[in-house]
Amino acid sequence: MRDLTLPFCAGCGCFTVINCFLRAIHELGHKDLRKFIFCSGIGCAAWIPSPYFEADSIHTAHGRSIPVATGVKLMRPDLNVVVFGGDGDLAAIGLSHLIHAARRNMDIMVVMVNNMIYGMTGGQVAPTTPLGVKTTTTPYGSFEPPLDTTRLVATAGASYAARWTTVYFKQLKEAMKTAVTTSGFTFIEAVSPCPTTFGRRIGLKGASEMLQWFKQNSLPLMQTEKMTEKELADKIVVGEFAYRRKPTFTDHLHEALKEAEITVKEN
Repeated sequence: MRDLTLPFCAGCGCFTVINCFLRAIHELGHKDLRKFIFCSGIGCAAWIPSPYFEADSIHTAHGRSIPVATGVKLMRPDLNVVVFGGDGDLAAIGLSHLIHAARRNMDIMVVMVNNMIYGMTGGQVAPTTPLGVKTTTTPYGSFEPPLDTTRLVATAGASYAARWTTVYFKQLKEAMKTAVTTSGFTFIEAVSPCPTTFGRRIGLKGASEMLQWFKQNSLPLMQTEKMTEKELADKIVVGEFAYRRKPTFTDHLHEALKEAEITVKEN
């Protein structure tokens, strides 16, 4: 990392996400980040790689990091292209890009730091805000059920999709290692504490209380298979939602190009 002071609030989960990612890369044998390029949009989590990682990075417009990452990967298939963003950046304004990148099985890795609120811009309701939580734009409580982003990405066709809270440090790190080394679209949802903007709105005084709340409300995916929607309403389901080997967007593209070349030569 560059010798710069990180901008995150005390207790922010972005510190843990950075720790997990850099440890994962180190354990995979990378001595530096020369084989990586990072893309991010706008929001707290978008500051993780840029300018703090000592690596090439592109800071894009809000919600547009995935199409930029797609272009980078097509031009530089030799690089590991990684996107960092928050739930507002990736699951709200950037949701269509997220879904279609998963559908295409684009060979990029996406890390979504989900703090369940718009933390940087004033605490507005997000697509991941739990039902009933008060925000600046829902003073009587959110009246929308939260989006299950990881399950959506898995259903859309991602090679790998996993969700862990920052309490599960080891599992989050191992999931990142799996994502980096798996071909195709890989997605990690890191459910993260935001004591400043989210925690105080649900009556939690600091990061330690938020982490305890995560522990009390997290359930492994395997345990939830026979549970009802009502039983799962206030739970954070963690685990691997998809892990499969399948052709990537680049594989299909190169196959189509070869067929086109043959057709042109024959004609």
